[in-house]
Order: sequence, then structure tokens, then C-alpha cells
Amino acid sequence: MTVLVDDRVSLACEGLAEGDLLAVDGLELRVRVSARRKRFALTVEPDAGLTVHVPEGRPAADAEDFVRAHRAWLVEKVGFSERIRPLNPPKRLVDGESFRYLGRTYRLAVSADAPADVRVRLVAGRLVVSQEQADDPDRGRGALINWYCRAGHAWTRGRLQPWAARMGVAEPEVEVRDLGRRWGTYRPEEGGHGPGRMSLGWPLFQLPMHLVDYVVAHELAHVRVPGHRADFWRLLSSALPEFEERRAELDELGRRMWMGEIG
Repeated sequence: MTVLVDDRVSLACEGLAEGDLLAVDGLELRVRVSARRKRFALTVEPDAGLTVHVPEGRPAADAEDFVRAHRAWLVEKVGFSERIRPLNPPKRLVDGESFRYLGRTYRLAVSADAPADVRVRLVAGRLVVSQEQADDPDRGRGALINWYCRAGHAWTRGRLQPWAARMGVAEPEVEVRDLGRRWGTYRPEEGGHGPGRMSLGWPLFQLPMHLVDYVVAHELAHVRVPGHRADFWRLLSSALPEFEERRAELDELGRRMWMGEIG
């Protein structure tokens, strides 16, 4: 855990609330408020998420100024935290455990009131599971993966058409499921009739949107060109000129995504 504190004091006015999300110049920080705290502080969490600790009553403008003043420090520490994080770390089914979706971090909330067979849902920035699911690792894991599959499928359906139009290909059927260590696959329709089927691995949807877009574009290019010969890369480059940078980023970040192991 890395912490930076500040001794500045300003007049109190309408303050931030516990659990708020504060977005400052491309950084997203979760807000923790304490009546005992006199100073601002920044924490880089073990999962590289960011927390800003705020004295009770301090306004958002003060917190934003503090974050901006230490942005370079935050970026440096987040980069270091990402480099030393374990590869594919396991997760625990406990309150506060972090899970990523489309590049953002959400905390797990274990609900004693939720029915045992309720689907995982995202409520007010928290992924809610039942107590029974949290107590049974296999059941909890399955419920979380099911949520990633449902959420990822819904997101991809709205994202497919623009990329297909750029490449001049028909939109394939899409499914999100367990593909092991693969991010995506494309299978043409038997006999060459129809656009085929694109499969996306559920862990993909932990990554930022631009990296999911890269995988979607990559698999769409296979609708026209099988394999990875030169004309495949030309087609992909025509729709996504920066594909090489995104592929390198996917290789780096993808190594650190949760792959379903419960610790």
C-alpha cells in the first residue's frame, strides 16, 4: 500500500460522501471520508485502484486540486504497482474484494438478504453476491463468471456494428464464454453461408474498452480473412491503425487479469 498525505486546510462546505467516485484528469478515485481525518491522503491499492481519503466536510474542488497536484506521483506509483502485482491473482469472495469491468474497479458486496440463487448484479458501483454464493467458492465463482458473460455479451452487441461497417463485413453471432487463455475466436459458418460465430472469453471484459475493441476488431477481420497472413493485418490496420500498440498493451495488461481462481 502506497500513501501520500497533505497538511493543507481549507474552509468546509458541502463535502464529498463515502463511496463517491472522483474523476480527475483521466484518473478515477474512490472516496473515503473520515470525521477524524485532518488531511487529504492518496492510496494506491494492491490492485492498482486509487483511493482519496478526505476529511469530513471538505468539498470536491479541494480533493480535485490535491489529486492534480500529485498526479505525476500517482501515475508513477500505479505503474509500479501494476508491474509488481502477481500474475492472474486469485480473488476472495469477501466484502471489499476488487473486480474489474471494462477497465474500472468495482468492490464486492456480500448480501445476507439476497436469495441464494440470485444472479450477481451491479448496484451503485458494487458487485452484489448472496451470502450463500460467497460461502461456496464454486458457486460464487460460477455466479461471477455468469455475470461477466451476460454483461460482456450485452456490451459487445452494441459495439459490433461500427467495427463491422469499417471492415465491410457482416456481423457474426456473438457469444461470451470460457475460452481458457484465449481472448477470442472466430468460427465461419459451415459451408460458407452466413457470417459465422465470434466467441469472446469472459476475462476480456475486465480490460479497458479500447482493448476489448481491439479483440472485437481482430476477430471481425477473420470474417473476411482466415489466418494471419499479410492481407489480414492490412484489413485490421485499415480499421484500427494503432492495432500494434493495442496488441502490446493487451499482452501486458492481460497477463494480470483474474482468470477465475478463488483463493
